[in-house]
Amino acid sequence: GFDPLIQILRPVSPLAWLPLGLVLFENSAPAALFTIAICAMWPTVLNTAVGVRAIPQDYLNVAKVLKLSRTKTLFKVLIPATLPYMFTGFRLSLGIAWLVIVAAEMLTGKTGVGSFLWNEYNNANYGNIIFSILTIGIIGYVLDRVMSVVEGRFKTA
Repeated sequence: GFDPLIQILRPVSPLAWLPLGLVLFENSAPAALFTIAICAMWPTVLNTAVGVRAIPQDYLNVAKVLKLSRTKTLFKVLIPATLPYMFTGFRLSLGIAWLVIVAAEMLTGKTGVGSFLWNEYNNANYGNIIFSILTIGIIGYVLDRVMSVVEGRFKTA
């Protein structure tokens, strides 16, 4: 039922959400957080929905046979079966959040690698532009590896 709304809002650029956040919050910090959250949530939402749809009916039937409560079914069947999909969404969302953080820093002028990159562009310091791009990529890679480690811990738990 929510799919049309999700498919309309999901492709909206962070550049479009930031001005709305500035109007709503009248401050660049909460506007940036709003923009990051709204842009980064879609992969997690979509992957979680796919994960729930992929749960074999047999799992749900066993939960009914065992007369598990809705809460126990959620925690013993639904979440464990959906977790791999959720983590795929988390990893994708984390990457998008990192992209939006850099863009928001560039647009709001707040301190950070995005702001540094934009200032170096304005100063025509091309070496630092390359350095900033590599830094952004390395940080994104590290964030993805950290999320991968967290995912691995959940698989063994």
